[in-house]
Amino acid sequence: MTVLSVNVNKAAVLRNSRGGRHPDPLALARIALAAGCHGITVHPRPDQRHIRLDDVLGLPAVSGDAEINIEGNPFAPAREGYPGMLELVRRVAPAQVTLVPDGDGQLTSDHGFDLNSDLSDLKRQVRAFKQFPLRLSIFVDAGSSGMSQLAEMGVDRIEIYTGPFADAFARGDYHRELGACRRTALEARDAGLGVNAGHDLSQDNLDCLLQELPFIDEVSIGHALFCEALLEGLDTTVKRYLRILDRQRSAQQTAASSR
Repeated sequence: MTVLSVNVNKAAVLRNSRGGRHPDPLALARIALAAGCHGITVHPRPDQRHIRLDDVLGLPAVSGDAEINIEGNPFAPAREGYPGMLELVRRVAPAQVTLVPDGDGQLTSDHGFDLNSDLSDLKRQVRAFKQFPLRLSIFVDAGSSGMSQLAEMGVDRIEIYTGPFADAFARGDYHRELGACRRTALEARDAGLGVNAGHDLSQDNLDCLLQELPFIDEVSIGHALFCEALLEGLDTTVKRYLRILDRQRSAQQTAASSR
């Protein structure tokens, strides 16, 4: 079963553009959870351009039994207003942490770890984060190989960067990028890793991805979901995503029963 984690960073971008407290990302997290989503994702950055320390620390009070997923660059040093990923994990105790190689100057995450050159540095980070009782995911590019090495390090899941697939889907020529997602997902599954996916997924392209990869464990969606919610309302938007996931689940159950 694929679950939906709603990334509320975009609400914080809107709040920070004006200052003050509104819209409150935690209030929107409550709405998304009440609508039925399965978890909340945040991606705090050292420059505090969107989600801030107080937002992250407030998440456990609103999440209830839903999972918290904290994304971020494990190599970014602590600074004023940002205590570093490890300290955030220590304070919040999220169910999942997703390590992402984004630099301070990046507008958004736009690539995964290079598993040829980053492995030795990642090993140290994996050991540090796995001292906590959490699920550890590594952000990787579609088409990446080397999943067995991640499994040997103690990683639990990968998250496939789906930005190129989403761009190709919008152009109407997505089969190559979808194939790259499939190759990496299958290699990860064969290595015993779970598979998440995220970045630029939307109501338009999510069905296509899940038809090809019905074993994806989790999709993390923020930017497109909040853009759609501006037009349709957050409650309606979350429920529409959940209907997509329900259709895939029903199709899998039907296929299993016909064997």
